[in-house]
Amino acid sequence: MSENSNWKTRGDKVFIGTYSRFPAAMVRGEGCRLWDADGREYLDFLAGIAVCSLGHCHPAVTEAVCRQAGTLMHVSNLFYTAPQIELAELLTAHSFADKVFMANSGAEANEAALKLARIHSGPGRYEVISLTGSFHGRTLATVAATGQPRFHQGFEPLPHGFVHAEFGEMESLERLIGDRTCAIMCEPLQGESGVRPLEPEYLAAIRKLCDRHNLLLIFDEVQTGMGRTGTLFAYEQLGVTPDILTLAKAMGNGLPIGVMLTREDIAASLTVGTHASTFGGNPVAAAAGVAVLKLMLADGFLAGVREKGEYLAGRLADVARRFPALASGVRGRGLLLGLVLTEKGREQGPAIVQGMFEQGVLINFAGNSVLRFIPPLIVSREETDRMIAALVHVLGGLA
Repeated sequence: MSENSNWKTRGDKVFIGTYSRFPAAMVRGEGCRLWDADGREYLDFLAGIAVCSLGHCHPAVTEAVCRQAGTLMHVSNLFYTAPQIELAELLTAHSFADKVFMANSGAEANEAALKLARIHSGPGRYEVISLTGSFHGRTLATVAATGQPRFHQGFEPLPHGFVHAEFGEMESLERLIGDRTCAIMCEPLQGESGVRPLEPEYLAAIRKLCDRHNLLLIFDEVQTGMGRTGTLFAYEQLGVTPDILTLAKAMGNGLPIGVMLTREDIAASLTVGTHASTFGGNPVAAAAGVAVLKLMLADGFLAGVREKGEYLAGRLADVARRFPALASGVRGRGLLLGLVLTEKGREQGPAIVQGMFEQGVLINFAGNSVLRFIPPLIVSREETDRMIAALVHVLGGLA
């Protein structure tokens, strides 16, 4: 029995079956590469689902984590810690926000945003409008906010106070606004439903709608934030500023951390005892976040992400032209891109991902419509070319 098979057998005996896993136990990572227990190397264009944006085991992040773990690991939020304060200072200095709440994941950051929207809006105003195709997390409240019925199945009745407007349709959105509405929540680019960007004009119209009706605008940037789209936050390139912003994933480059950002006047509604998180802003996770932010804010880093995104988009467009029966185009921003599949291609989506895995390249199939490419932001042209060569090989066997 191989080492991968051994770990798979042991894992299947003890894990609840909530994941469909590849038959590989990953044991080591470096940059854009992973190695499994049998010593096989993989080129990672999934980045832990947009988490390891500086690549696996980045030396600066590893050093920060090890140094902090040897100094102070946890004291709870009954006390101040230097890494947490430094991270909050960096986030507020480089965003619209004045205040920060720290949690452990994107779902927790979104939970905090939903609670803040309700308490700030006052009694009787509790309803949040989100969009069809959205994904906001796996807790009961964030599942209810998620505009994809497949995530609701089996968990009904969901918490009351969440409604979904049709993606891209302003009239649908405006019709849902009522006396109970407190906020509109959306992702600047929907990742899980197929890499679907929200156009700047659409987001600007949502902003105006919120202003007209005195609603809070919440941007879920759990996947699009932290440099993924070519700016530190996606909202920066869209000309629309939210009232509340949520982050997670790439913030810790692998350590669990989530953040909610907002203005001071809104933050004032959360007073002592209204919300909390035992591990939120843990010193080790916060130290990782500080290292990540400093690296991303360095001269040239984000410009490099934009250049790499343009190169990847161009190479994927070439693939679409080469295989028109399987792919129809490319969409996304920065290094969050989807190769849009035709009906024939969608039928082959899982097989394509499996074929890429067999070629030693990791991607995934999102929204039953696109092949999603979310490599570490440090990916090189040579690594992109290697991925494209594998993709051409796999698609060539299916065309």
